[in-house]
This record gives sequence, C-alpha cells and structure tokens, in this order.
Amino acid sequence: MTDLKTRLQASYDAIAPAYNAWAISNSALRLRFLNRLLELLPPPSQNSTSTTTSNAEPNNNAPTPTVLHALELGCGAGIPITQSLLQHQPHTFHITANDLSMAQIALAQEAVGINGEITASAAGRTGDICSEVTWIQGDMMQLQYPDQSFDVIIALYSVIHLPRTEQDVLLERIARWLRPGGLVLVNFGAESVEEDVMEDWMGQWMFSSGWGAEVALEKVKGTGLEVVLGVVEREEGVDAEFLWVIGRRVV
Repeated sequence: MTDLKTRLQASYDAIAPAYNAWAISNSALRLRFLNRLLELLPPPSQNSTSTTTSNAEPNNNAPTPTVLHALELGCGAGIPITQSLLQHQPHTFHITANDLSMAQIALAQEAVGINGEITASAAGRTGDICSEVTWIQGDMMQLQYPDQSFDVIIALYSVIHLPRTEQDVLLERIARWLRPGGLVLVNFGAESVEEDVMEDWMGQWMFSSGWGAEVALEKVKGTGLEVVLGVVEREEGVDAEFLWVIGRRVV
C-alpha cells in the first residue's frame, strides 16, 4: 500500500501544472455541485453547529458571525474548490485542505495564499473573523479527527485513488467527522473496477478503483448519511462518468 501511495504522489507531483490547467478550464460541473451544497447550508444566524467568533461590537440587525469548519480531501492546487469556499458569502470557512502531492500543496499555497486568509470585512461580511486554510500534505487515510469535527467535507476525484477497502473505511470516518446537519460532497467512479491501472495518464502512472454507482450509493447510505443528491454525470474533458453525491448527517 505504501508503494501505491508513493507512486500516486510522484505522479501528481509530476503532472501538477498540467492537471491544474485542466482542472481550472473544466470546473463548471464541480462548481455546480459545490454551489448546490452551499445552498443547503443554513443562514449564519440560524447555524447552531458552528463556532461563533467575533471581536466586533454586537449588531442586532446583522446575522451572527459564524465559522464553518470544512475538510477538503484532495484539494489539488486549491482552484476552484478551496478558493470558492474562501470567497463564499455569507458564511466564513476555516478549511483543512489535504492533498497527497507536495507539488499540489505548494501550488495551492501560491494560488490561494499560505494561510488563504480573507477578512470578513473585506469580503463584505459582518464581524472581525477570517476565512482561512490549514494545509496538510499526506495520505488522507492517515488523517485523524474527533467525531463531529466538520460542517462540510468535500472529496472530488480523490477517493477514487484509494483501494476499495480503504474507500469503505474513509466513508465511515467521513460520516463520523460530520456534525449533525453537516454535508459531504464526494464523487465515485460510475463503473465497478477493483484496480484500474493506467501507465500513461497525462504521461504518468495512475491508479483508481470503485464499486460502481449503485453500490457506492448504497455504501454512503450504509454509513447513516441521508443522500440529498446522487446523480451520474460526466464532466467536460473527462472520458468517464462519475457518481456525484451530496450526503447529510441527520443525527
């Protein structure tokens, strides 16, 4: 397994600039699903699961400043998802952004900023709080968090690079890491394949696996998450279909 992750890291390190150019120019579908998730978030003044932090004077006519905690698994160079979360209004996000590739994390820090900080006032929000990013390079399977740590978890084109047994484990962890009412956006390969190895994907070795759309959807439900959305669609510039899922923790 170590060799698999080492080879994946080396491949994404090598293709990072080319992959990110593709990701930026073919981001419409990802942003559509991200916006769907963001529409499901309650207004800040009604959000009881988030951490409220503010040094500003109280304003009874304004929404209560809140911070939503987001985990992004496979953040790449931070565009478009990390950047969109930072710029989103009216919510403020503290983002933990993880990627296996050192090169991708470096590019993300260059594109979004080392801390990714956007002040609430600069973004037109109320309060003296900031959206910010904590960058973590490494295998997502090594991440450990207490239960109910996050309001939002996003994993796009990243879970597919795990062996199927690890995908099962990660889904259970995601369900536990979400707070009640928390949302996850994740996609899976629509076809069932135990090991899909490509020797020349953007010029590099690549591995992916998947249970297929029907089984993957049942596995999400099996974690106890409510499936808000589950559709199979093909992103422009991608030669395969993917199951896109938005799930919500209800208890």
